[in-house]
Amino acid sequence: MKLSTRTRYGIRAILELAQNEGRGPLQVKTIAQHQDISVKYLEQLMTMLRSTGFVRSIRGSKGGYMLAKAPDQIKLSDVFDCLEGHVTTVECVEDKNYCARAADCIARQVWAQVQDAIKNVLQSITLQDLVDRAKDKKMLNYQI
Repeated sequence: MKLSTRTRYGIRAILELAQNEGRGPLQVKTIAQHQDISVKYLEQLMTMLRSTGFVRSIRGSKGGYMLAKAPDQIKLSDVFDCLEGHVTTVECVEDKNYCARAADCIARQVWAQVQDAIKNVLQSITLQDLVDRAKDKKMLNYQI
């Protein structure tokens, strides 16, 4: 399974908002520059994230984007679903009628396990968890 740039960039952008939590809105231009994403593409991603209630926009000269919820209330699985769609390894896992062999297929059982494992990992991580990981990494780098 390969993630789209939409998902990779969108998660990087919302993570930057989470790391900036409590310091006011960030402008798209600033996020785009920090994350090396085109402003036009990032605007599309932010629109998606805003429409699903993960971020909110603030108008004005000091405006930009902020998280709409606390970072510990946003699961990576929800952001993933917004940007990428539901995790699906193969069509027959979601729809047994997709393939006539689905009922007896041993490989389908493996793909279902892989899909469940991915979902479980994404559901177990919040944006706050990623913020904490980033802080821990910076602390380790300073100690070296």
